[in-house]
Amino acid sequence: MATSPRRAVITGLGVLTPIGSSPAALWEALRAGTSGIRPIQAFDASALPCQIAGELTDFVAKNLIEKSYRKSLNAMARTVQVGVVTAQLAMQDAGLAKGTVPPERVGVSFASVMGATEISDLARASKAASVGPGRPVDMEVWGRAGVPDVPPMWMLKYLPNMPACHTTILYDMQGPSNTIIPNEAAGVLAAGEAFRILRRGAADVMLVGGAESKINPLSLSRFNSFAPLTRRNDLGPAAVRPFDRDASGTCLGEAGAAFPLEELGHARKRGAAILGEVVGYAAGLDRGLTGDGLARVIRAALADAGIRPSDVDHVNAHGLGVPELDRFEARGIGSVFGRDVPVFAPLSRFGNTGAAAGMVELACSLLALKHGELPGTLNHENPDPGCPVAVHTGPPRKVAKPFAVKVAYTDLGQCGALVVRRWEE
Repeated sequence: MATSPRRAVITGLGVLTPIGSSPAALWEALRAGTSGIRPIQAFDASALPCQIAGELTDFVAKNLIEKSYRKSLNAMARTVQVGVVTAQLAMQDAGLAKGTVPPERVGVSFASVMGATEISDLARASKAASVGPGRPVDMEVWGRAGVPDVPPMWMLKYLPNMPACHTTILYDMQGPSNTIIPNEAAGVLAAGEAFRILRRGAADVMLVGGAESKINPLSLSRFNSFAPLTRRNDLGPAAVRPFDRDASGTCLGEAGAAFPLEELGHARKRGAAILGEVVGYAAGLDRGLTGDGLARVIRAALADAGIRPSDVDHVNAHGLGVPELDRFEARGIGSVFGRDVPVFAPLSRFGNTGAAAGMVELACSLLALKHGELPGTLNHENPDPGCPVAVHTGPPRKVAKPFAVKVAYTDLGQCGALVVRRWEE
């Protein structure tokens, strides 16, 4: 185990996902093999190559956010709303009301990226500066007639640090405040930063979270132009196929997840229920996506936790469903664990949730450790020969060992690994 006497435990969980918006609902959906990927409902996506996604179809922020803070919703894009509500759910689950921790001893570390601009915010300005059908916006006209039609709060609604900003205001958090932005790796890196802050004694509670929502016409048009999204709309829930020979690409999802990371003595003093413990973390770069850098990061995280690969029950992989990226991730994981440790890839249930991915996927493993069962990975039927890992599929298997490793990466090679432990007194 780590040499620091300060231990970091997880004392609550808040989730908003396409397959469940409470820990209990998410767990039941995981066990049942439920998928949240379906034809897009938010708008008519029939003109797009990828017409499926994992949506939060029943999310209405004003029905969930604290009444005293509803007036701030107009200053939040949907991504920010998801993040703040998820943070609130996590704090409520942990029994951490505002004022229960000295403000300077509680902080936030949140994974987020630039929010997706809503058409309604720029439509009038764009129309005012348009010079005709099929022609670009006239920038001189844009400056003179378009900009005055841009809402004054436009930029503040979408900045990456807004989930953390609003959360600190809502709970009077005056301790460390960080926003981590490297896309799919951001959640694990945010948790790792909070873990280090607690170990060095700079806070007693750190709220860790991640949120993203890009299911709108502008974002999806852009992602369909350059991202490796599947075109197999006909497969619906079976379209995203992690580490599979027939993988055709991924799809997007929107989600949020958060948990308070709390110093063990502090948690025990207030009688908190403990879900799990973070015991190791490392981050680095895999330049060229060879798998060597990812393996190095995983080994460093295991060393930080003071455990061996054989102590690990399962590896929680990103499992994007994009052949070249799945092979990169599998090379890194396989280099450390071979085929001896099962790999669990929950992304195929709700799509690539971007900055929320690390937290949402980690939540699945935390629940598995708590309940003593590891659900199977969906849509992995024909193992890709280029992926040297053993993917767990089928019905839930018994959790046999106390540790799980969450792996995260971006297509630019940023990598992170977090080791969590099943809570046992």
